[in-house]
Amino acid sequence: MGVIDYFRREAQAPEVKASATGKVVAWHSSGRVAWSPRDVATLTRTGFAGNPVGFRAVKMIAEAAAALPLVLQDGARRFETHPVLDLVRAPNPVQGRAELFEAFYGQLLLTGNGYLEAVAGEDGAPVELHVLRSDRMSLVPGADGWPVAYEYSVGGRKHRFDVSGGRPPVCHVKAFHPQDDHYGLSPLQAAAQAVDVHNSASRWSKALLDNAARPSGAIVYRGAEGQGVMSPDQYDRLVAEMESHHQGARNAGRPMLLEGGLDWKPMGFSPSDMEFQKTKEAAAREIALAFGVPPMLMGIPGEATYANYQEAHRAFYRLTVLPLAARVTARVAEWMSGFVGEALELKPDLDQVPALAAERDAQWSRVSAADFLTKREKRVMLGLPVDEADG
Repeated sequence: MGVIDYFRREAQAPEVKASATGKVVAWHSSGRVAWSPRDVATLTRTGFAGNPVGFRAVKMIAEAAAALPLVLQDGARRFETHPVLDLVRAPNPVQGRAELFEAFYGQLLLTGNGYLEAVAGEDGAPVELHVLRSDRMSLVPGADGWPVAYEYSVGGRKHRFDVSGGRPPVCHVKAFHPQDDHYGLSPLQAAAQAVDVHNSASRWSKALLDNAARPSGAIVYRGAEGQGVMSPDQYDRLVAEMESHHQGARNAGRPMLLEGGLDWKPMGFSPSDMEFQKTKEAAAREIALAFGVPPMLMGIPGEATYANYQEAHRAFYRLTVLPLAARVTARVAEWMSGFVGEALELKPDLDQVPALAAERDAQWSRVSAADFLTKREKRVMLGLPVDEADG
């Protein structure tokens, strides 16, 4: 084949290169809502690190639950000193009890899962406790569906925790999830749409302020005879004046002089038209609702669900903090009982919670005045260990 024949054939049958998905990727949908991804990393970044309402809700619950005084007891006595109490008070060289449990509660609230690692000593008893990041942990189910191991991944490296034995080194506490057998559902996932609305409103507010608090618009030209076509010279002059006199921070607020035939038409809504502040407040209340924090405690205006701040504070502890702390401490006590070989109960000491002082005083008075109850029954009602000497 000669060179001329080769080029003639190429000219007659040009090569066509096209992706099989070209027609698909070229399609753009319009008017669809752009929600943020629902993975743990994105939710934590947008709902906690990037949202003041989510940040404050998590901090309030985690700090309040971690600060609760804890008591350790068995069926007969309440311990003043015990190896488990010593371990809880000083779990590791860099954290105390409050720091450890605050990190644990924070992971549970943000991801729906909390992982606590026990470092065993020479005799097999735990000597240190560490909170593991939930986004780095993955569960390995066995043939029966129950977990047999956990894998902790960091920087491409994995460490495997075997939990098939009698003393699992990892304690996994998860929130209820109706559609997942192994991982919990976090309040942040339920509040994800409200977080997106709140963050979008904040970004729109910042963009509006950068534009001198003026919504976007368009300049419409109407000629002398009603025709809307500008000459090239008129168009170039208008663009040059806009760029030199009405763009940039130094030109913010400068009035615009429109000559004959030019009219300004706003293309966006003002904050009052959008009910901007009400939208942000509604989204903030939904975020607080998902976490179980009364909006009154976070300074969010709205309907007064509680009569006063003290009542909202008591409801916050009774409905949110105490159920979370009781569930976590009960699971930790059950896990630690396998190491020490005795049945232990670790729980919050309700008599030392200031928010419940009036409620506990009324309960003590009511139980003490009940003459038809034995001392044993009174101790059970008050959550105290049973004294065998009492009838």
